[in-house]
Amino acid sequence: MAVVANPAWDHLEKLAAEAADVAAALLRAQVGAPLQISAKSSRTDLVTDMDVACEAAIVEFLSAHRPDDAIVGEEGSGRDGTSGVRWIIDPIDGTVNFVYGHPGFAVSVAAEEGGRVVAGAVIDPMLGETFTAHRGGGARRNGNPIGVRPDGDPALALVATGFSYDHSRRRRQAEVLGELLPLIGDIRRVGGAAVDLCSVACGRVDAFFEVGLNSWDYAAGALICQEAGATVQDLHGGPPSCDFVFAAAPSVAEALLAILQGAEADRI
Repeated sequence: MAVVANPAWDHLEKLAAEAADVAAALLRAQVGAPLQISAKSSRTDLVTDMDVACEAAIVEFLSAHRPDDAIVGEEGSGRDGTSGVRWIIDPIDGTVNFVYGHPGFAVSVAAEEGGRVVAGAVIDPMLGETFTAHRGGGARRNGNPIGVRPDGDPALALVATGFSYDHSRRRRQAEVLGELLPLIGDIRRVGGAAVDLCSVACGRVDAFFEVGLNSWDYAAGALICQEAGATVQDLHGGPPSCDFVFAAAPSVAEALLAILQGAEADRI
């Protein structure tokens, strides 16, 4: 059933892109500069002073334009709202990449209404790419329409994935890759789920899956994927969730899902 786009969602898409660009400009200026770095859930789960500064800048921007909206951010920003709109913010998705000056990090901002994401933006500061979408309005890269790869072959599929910060979960993820890799073309490990999802949306990879993400990791990217024509779900046909996110071009989705289901890829 086709989704009828709401003009208000187009406005939210534009605000998401503008908010993300505020943080992206800060990141471009700071790549390679000294950082204050600490760890969160594990010694490989890094947070920097720039994560905090970028989130604060996004919150300030959104508060100036939409003071009645709710906000939730990875670095602890949060407030209730009265408008029915909630912003989901990841100031740096792929912080380890940012710390190393390695491509594959991004700023992600999504707007949720009525419990579903209706608009979002992901900006890759190093590539200078802004991915945006609103529900029912298609997906764009730097303002130009994008779509998934139209005629992929599962046996040749290029599949992106990521790994948990929890070392016991990583062992299980490696076992799943051992079952998947002989049956596809290759694996790509970029380091940021938002970038991986946008790579599916624009045809750079055929598919992406990951276990144990947070909502801010995939909120904007999953919508961009859906609007670009991807199959986006959890492992068993439900909506994407913190337990499992799967996104793929329809030409390869069924075959890849069957492999991942056989490998019990969501079993931790």
